[in-house]
Amino acid sequence: MGNPAPSPLQSWIDNAIPPPPATATHEAGGASALWRAILPSPAGDPVFDAWPDNLAAASPGQPLESRDVTAMAASIIQAPIAHATLMKFRSTSVSGEASFGTATMLVPAVAWNGPGPRPVEVDTMPINALGLHCTPGYTIAHGVRDNSDINVFLPDVASELNKGHAVLVPDHEGPRMSYAEPTVAGHVTLDSIRAVRSLFPNEFRGSRFAVVGYSGGAIASYATSMLMHEYAPELAGVLVGASMGGLVTDYGAVARVFNGHSASGILLAVALAMAREHPEMLQYMNHLAQWVATSPIRDVCGDADGPLGAVGIPIDVAANIDHPLDSRIAGEIERATNLTDRKSAVPLYIYHGDNDFWIPIQGPQQVYRRQCGLGVPAEFRTVPGDHLSAMVNGAGGSINWIDARLRGEPAPDECPVLH
Repeated sequence: MGNPAPSPLQSWIDNAIPPPPATATHEAGGASALWRAILPSPAGDPVFDAWPDNLAAASPGQPLESRDVTAMAASIIQAPIAHATLMKFRSTSVSGEASFGTATMLVPAVAWNGPGPRPVEVDTMPINALGLHCTPGYTIAHGVRDNSDINVFLPDVASELNKGHAVLVPDHEGPRMSYAEPTVAGHVTLDSIRAVRSLFPNEFRGSRFAVVGYSGGAIASYATSMLMHEYAPELAGVLVGASMGGLVTDYGAVARVFNGHSASGILLAVALAMAREHPEMLQYMNHLAQWVATSPIRDVCGDADGPLGAVGIPIDVAANIDHPLDSRIAGEIERATNLTDRKSAVPLYIYHGDNDFWIPIQGPQQVYRRQCGLGVPAEFRTVPGDHLSAMVNGAGGSINWIDARLRGEPAPDECPVLH
């Protein structure tokens, strides 16, 4: 399967619209110039912006710096907080190069009355954004500004803290804000756990960790469980479970559902974010897409993705090859983002809406069956609702399952029965 020639419309777009000035060259440096131009703008805080020297000399998960953010965290999270720490640590990109990640560690003032040391709930929020200022870490450190999405999840964080759980919130899109890129999300989340155990050995070296996420956050939770064997094997017995809802596993199938419909803005945002870690995609971006990708759109937060696609713009309008979702490059990206050949390192809880018209339920069901076949203790729950309402309707089951893992209870194994 190759990459087809442009359609008449795509040819007209590139003939009628010149490339942006910063990317007009077609010489060897052109792709690099375009790649630099689509990266997120600096947030204005070196913790999120600055790439440290000698990153490659650090080990994955090694803390690079930390900052106390207790005062701001306490002002926006409705739970008593003993201390909140913004961490920066070494991580690894899709290509295997040294990168970094950020995460926020929240420790409650409430005592933990369960067995063992205070456990840590790793909350991979659905960031779903392109801008560095949209991350939970930036928002908790600087206060809620134009990133109103986090307000939806702050009550959940408060509830977790009030149980005596510490809460670790990784900025799992990484420093390039690679929305929905699973390898980046898994690496950053695993490295955030390593960083906590390194920075707070007396408090959390012996703690149980469990990861939970929905939708964009489920990608991170899922990737964490699938990549742990190969990327962070020393966390065996430390990470004790992963819960995920509204999970995307088949990027090609979901792209075809989104394309040209009400979620097309999300597909276009994901394509831009993916190109930040997969720059081989950039040569298939037409001039119109280059103008958009280098505009302030590259810094939007998650609540803008949906409205941007409400008019149903298909991805074909942004490409310079006909039928881009059927192209060779699309197949390459689908294979690069497919983690279904791995075995989860931890027990799984998977739930999905019975009327989720955005993300087909067949993908998570297949993951459940495959992981059962590999001997992973797992549960699957179909809950009522579409993609948004299923998040609420399925939350109770996920919460109970995570709480039990953090108390040290063995994970139930419902394989091979599918509920």
